[in-house]
Amino acid sequence: MDCALNFKPGQIVSLECGDACLHSEVIQVVEARQVCWVRPLMLVVLLSGKDLSAQWSEDYTLSDLRDGADLLWPGSLFRAALDTEVISLLTELQSLDSEKKDGAIASRQLRDFVDRVWEAFPSAFH
Repeated sequence: MDCALNFKPGQIVSLECGDACLHSEVIQVVEARQVCWVRPLMLVVLLSGKDLSAQWSEDYTLSDLRDGADLLWPGSLFRAALDTEVISLLTELQSLDSEKKDGAIASRQLRDFVDRVWEAFPSAFH
């Protein structure tokens, strides 16, 4: 959890779980509880169903989560996002603004991801 204490407000962090990766902006680090308050930006899900650790693919869906709920989660779950992995995704996210977005679908995708993380990392939440 030491790395989480190095996160700064405005920094982009990532949380990988299976075939999905949540990219969020750090709002605040609560050092006393070793948790991060983050604002989800986007969820990237590989369409091939492969694990993200295997190899990055061009076949993915990108969901805009900027209008969704914030999370207060253990800092140990996050890692600092690399510029090379998020810059092109942020550019693509901006282009989604011109298209019709469905907030209900994005909210459901975030909820499903949260459920998967709770199942995958139960000890982090105790």
